Amino acid sequence: MLTRELVINNSQGLHARPATLLVQKATTFKCEVSIECNGKCANAKSLIGVLSLGVNKGYSVKLITNGTDEEIALEEITAVVQGL
Repeated sequence: MLTRELVINNSQGLHARPATLLVQKATTFKCEVSIECNGKCANAKSLIGVLSLGVNKGYSVKLITNGTDEEIALEEITAVVQGL
């Protein structure tokens, strides 16, 4: 299991479009991908789950990957989040 703390810099946070990009990237991996914010955890492969976290600009989130391709998943999903 790997984790990484990220700060959301997108002006709208993880709203519909940015959350969709995150979910689309997460679903390309076999490993489990989760995202935590403010004590809540969601499956990063679920749009409803990600949106339910209510992540706004400036919030710190923890990205968690666990499985066979966890390292590449963590790197590529991090790149997507930082590019939002």
